[in-house]
Amino acid sequence: MEVKVREYTHHLIQSDKKEGSIDVLKGTAFFPEHIKTALKNTPPGEWLPDIPAGCIRLSSGYPAPHLVPVKEFKAAIAGMLDVEEDLPFHYIGSPGIPRLKEQIRERLAVRGMAVGEEELLITSGACQAIDLLARVLVDRDTVVALESPTYMEALEIFKNYTERFISLAVDEHGLDTTLFEKALAERKKTGRALPRFLYTIPSFQNPTGTTMSAKRREHLLSLASKYDFLIIEDDAYGELGFKEKPVPIKALDKEGRVIHIGSFSKVVAPGLRVGWLAGPGDVTKAAAWFKKDLDHPFAQASMAAFLEGTDFGKRLELLTDTYRQKAKEMIVSMKKNLPEEVSWYMPEGGYFVWLKVPGVDTAEMLEKALDLGVSYVPGKYFFLDQAKGSEFLRISFSYVEKEEIIEGVKRLGNVMKTMRK
Repeated sequence: MEVKVREYTHHLIQSDKKEGSIDVLKGTAFFPEHIKTALKNTPPGEWLPDIPAGCIRLSSGYPAPHLVPVKEFKAAIAGMLDVEEDLPFHYIGSPGIPRLKEQIRERLAVRGMAVGEEELLITSGACQAIDLLARVLVDRDTVVALESPTYMEALEIFKNYTERFISLAVDEHGLDTTLFEKALAERKKTGRALPRFLYTIPSFQNPTGTTMSAKRREHLLSLASKYDFLIIEDDAYGELGFKEKPVPIKALDKEGRVIHIGSFSKVVAPGLRVGWLAGPGDVTKAAAWFKKDLDHPFAQASMAAFLEGTDFGKRLELLTDTYRQKAKEMIVSMKKNLPEEVSWYMPEGGYFVWLKVPGVDTAEMLEKALDLGVSYVPGKYFFLDQAKGSEFLRISFSYVEKEEIIEGVKRLGNVMKTMRK
């Protein structure tokens, strides 16, 4: 895939000669310097393996197919169109769209987050929310603090805007705020720039599956106040706890420093691309300024119609019960089939398990794994310094069925054993 992307990129930026002697201008000649710099980064989506047919997709962080509410959406959309006819297909969209904002605010309130109407912005998924925040908060001089490892697409986005980062360790209790405090104190003492914000996935993190403890959440808020930075809380998996649901950092925020990002991708359906950001009104207003009308009105109207007829609490119970059982099957199979030196964090929610395979380059191992019929995501893609992720990999229990989980982990164990020989 990398070769194909690079060949296509190379093709796009080459200049050829048309008939006669007129040179075709290079498009890159018109790019500003920050765009040229961004295009030197790893191409977007390089982390996604080219999965052959019949391969067990432990790489896929998707909802279980049978949990996508196809029939319910069909009924909701049909009912909407019966009443509204052509309206949902226009630019302005359905008159029911404003209801979606109310539904999201109601859901946030259930979780302890009181968000005003002007503080909430509907986005095309969480990634658009992250990108909009980067556009309004980041320039080339901005320092951004990130967990290490962290969500690879967030890395791709932030690297488009700045090259200045602070990487922060994650352990079984999430982001290590004590180490973060030391880093902040050292930077202040030496006159180095402090971060404008921290991007964190505190609940059932992607990729580690870990959850920041309540004590660390409070500590993080105190650090944000002391050192004057914002917190971007990516809460994509926050409602998918197998036991307790962690209190969102935003629900603990007394100073308006937390910008909460949410999405229906993990709890309803990712293809609709409906997400949101909730934060200080001036930040939300600036993000809306750059978003303009880049919406999906039909998708938003469809989501609002679906939610209107759905007991969301019961839906979450179904999701968490299903994923709890899948995670259990994966852990049992891992204990049985993986080499004893392989270690992992126990997932308490979300979609993922994060493995360390000592002495093995998991990016190199992937080709053999695909040959044996199992896929995963190499750990290097979740780190700014990719070398730090060479012994790690991420697998997901969410998408595949129980039998595939068992067989996929067995195949993964077999390929790990061949790498040790």
